[in-house]
Amino acid sequence: MNQISANPVLVQSMRGEVVESFHRGVVCVVNKSKEVIYSLGNIEQVCYPRSSMKFFQHIPFFSRGGAEKFDLTLEEIALICSSHNGEKHHIETVNKLLSRGGFTEDDLECGPQMPEMAADQAELIKKDLKPGRIYNNCSGKHTGFLLFCKLLGVDHKNYISPEHPIQKIIAETCSRYYETPMSQTHVGIDGCSAPIFSYSVYKQAVAYQNLINPVGFPPEEQKACALMVKAVTSYPFMIAGSKRYCTELMEVAGDKVVGKTGADGVYCMSVFDKNLSVCIKVDDGKMGVQYVVAQALLSNSGLIDKEQAQKLKKYVQYETKNFGGLTIGEIRPNPEINFNIYQGQTAQ
Repeated sequence: MNQISANPVLVQSMRGEVVESFHRGVVCVVNKSKEVIYSLGNIEQVCYPRSSMKFFQHIPFFSRGGAEKFDLTLEEIALICSSHNGEKHHIETVNKLLSRGGFTEDDLECGPQMPEMAADQAELIKKDLKPGRIYNNCSGKHTGFLLFCKLLGVDHKNYISPEHPIQKIIAETCSRYYETPMSQTHVGIDGCSAPIFSYSVYKQAVAYQNLINPVGFPPEEQKACALMVKAVTSYPFMIAGSKRYCTELMEVAGDKVVGKTGADGVYCMSVFDKNLSVCIKVDDGKMGVQYVVAQALLSNSGLIDKEQAQKLKKYVQYETKNFGGLTIGEIRPNPEINFNIYQGQTAQ
């Protein structure tokens, strides 16, 4: 069992002048040499990357020519890497991808899920429809799994089993990019029922460095990494959707940053021109807190320009309101922490 350390408070939730609640966590930033240049908390803390691992789960498919075999567009590739809202364009694209491989929604082995946006939920209710598997925010990833089965000519039934041929290939690939032997990882089950693997926060930052600088990896894998990064930065709506940080970050700064969220308070990102990669883990798993930290790091460190930072400032510090519309406080980064990574701050 992991020893739980008291990580620093990263974000505060204020009610008036009082810190009503707070969120501890870990931050790790590595450079091109995979050296830690900034850290907060215990970077050896182990957790699951959750959906921030999706790029690495699809390296085997794309490195084996999946995009060419199925004539995939960059927009479709972005959806395969996504945690989407289940908006109309997301669903239409998943359906196109399924049909291209000769599959239907019934072949998806992720569970049904309501779409994220209230308008899309209302549309289903109005039509007296139940949300299907295609609305699962990981249906794009699962469609990628199905296409991978087709590409390899293996039975797609029970493709979510850790013993399925594609999952064994994926596990080995993730082990290499996260630079962690498979014998040192735990296999869990993600929210979408696919296998997920545990890694330290430091190794999750390392993986994102390998994503943008896959030096030493096979040429076909280097090409796959570049293809996915190009896809999600070119079509950021597909990676998440309306009112989502991943999408808005890459709409504003996609020429500089690639980022992907994970459930339970994970955020991983890489900054291209600085060759920096980051992993953030919020200890209590509160979603949204990781975006406050991510944007504080980007803005305070000058990793994106002032105009870009201004467009994304709502994620750094924002007012909270009650049901009457009254402002009752704010969410903010801990003012006692310097989120400029070039200060080299370490807090344990």
